[in-house]
Amino acid sequence: MSALISATALGQDAPASVDDSNARRIVEEADRIRLPAEAFQVDVAIVTTGDDKAPDERKYRVLSKGSENTVVMVTEPASERGQILLMKGRELWVFLPNVSQPVRLSLSQRLTGQVANGDLARANFAGDYNPRILRTETIGGEKYNVLELVAVDRSVTYQRVVYWVREANSAPHKAEFYSLSNRLLKTCTYENYEKMAGKLRPTRLVMEDPLHVGDRSVLEYGAMKLRDIPDKVFTKDYLKKLE
Repeated sequence: MSALISATALGQDAPASVDDSNARRIVEEADRIRLPAEAFQVDVAIVTTGDDKAPDERKYRVLSKGSENTVVMVTEPASERGQILLMKGRELWVFLPNVSQPVRLSLSQRLTGQVANGDLARANFAGDYNPRILRTETIGGEKYNVLELVAVDRSVTYQRVVYWVREANSAPHKAEFYSLSNRLLKTCTYENYEKMAGKLRPTRLVMEDPLHVGDRSVLEYGAMKLRDIPDKVFTKDYLKKLE
């Protein structure tokens, strides 16, 4: 079955005051740094490694418009070309060339390695979580707001996120993702900031399994560009026309 449907010590300052409106502003600004608010296209290469397995590389092309519409197309391996994920709001489907109808998936289902479907298809922290500021921390001489994000409902990718965001410019630094039972599922660091689509953005995301040291997936973002994408692209009827 395809991968798409298979399943420095930290210096701590005094706790920051809880200010939900300020927390939401920080998360919204961080969202816009990670990905553009405008319609865009980006290529993502994911390499998964582990102590007991050979490296696995997969490549995707992502088309996104706003925070509610995304298409993820497999470009490599060649054997899986034609597989397409469609996100509308928090609903997600996969189209497979040999299946006549799209299949419904969950955002939390594994895409490949440490990467869930929602990690590529939906990156709308501001819309999916209720945020609050837990504290501030100093890391490498920089101050960071540490936020707790609690899911608005069970349909989102993760039930809770602890999120480190640089105070000076709202740039994401690190995130911890938790399950409904409050188990740490994985950590993510946002690295290699470069200018893409008019803004400095993290071009490398490193996702690691806290229970299996060495198991990690590295996402490399490249060739990002703003583009006009018709609304009809983000419909189930249009999936077969995408190449």
